[in-house]
Amino acid sequence: MDVCRLHGEELEKSQANTFEDYFNRSEVTYSDGGEERTLSVLYLRHFETALLELLPYEGDPLFVANGRDIYLRDLVALVCLWQNPAYRRRKRVYIHDEAELCRYFAAVPNEALQALVSEWAATGRSRLPE
Repeated sequence: MDVCRLHGEELEKSQANTFEDYFNRSEVTYSDGGEERTLSVLYLRHFETALLELLPYEGDPLFVANGRDIYLRDLVALVCLWQNPAYRRRKRVYIHDEAELCRYFAAVPNEALQALVSEWAATGRSRLPE
C-alpha cells in the first residue's frame, strides 16, 4: 500500500451553534490494489495534548520533511490506517477515545514514522509497512 497524500486541518465553525472548532480532521490518501482511496479521521483537538506528551518531539509542527512542516494532525489518519487494517474498508472514522489514539501512536516506532513521511514528502509516495 502506497501513501499518496497526507493532510490535516483544524475545523472552524460553519454556523454559530456548532462545535466544529473543537475537532481536527486528518486524511490519508493511499493506493491499495491499484485503487486510490482516502481515509478521513475526525477527533477531538484536545487529544493532541496527550499525544504530544507521548511523542518525543518538541512541539507542533513535529518536524520538517523536505522543507514542509509536518503537524500532528497530518499524521493521525496515517497512523490509524497503519495500526488498524480494518480501516482500509472505511472512508471515515471518528475517534472518540483519547486512549485509543494514544495506543495507535505508541505502537508506531517514531523513526519509522518520520522516515515514511520524509520519503513521502520527497517523492510524493511512500510504502506503508504491512
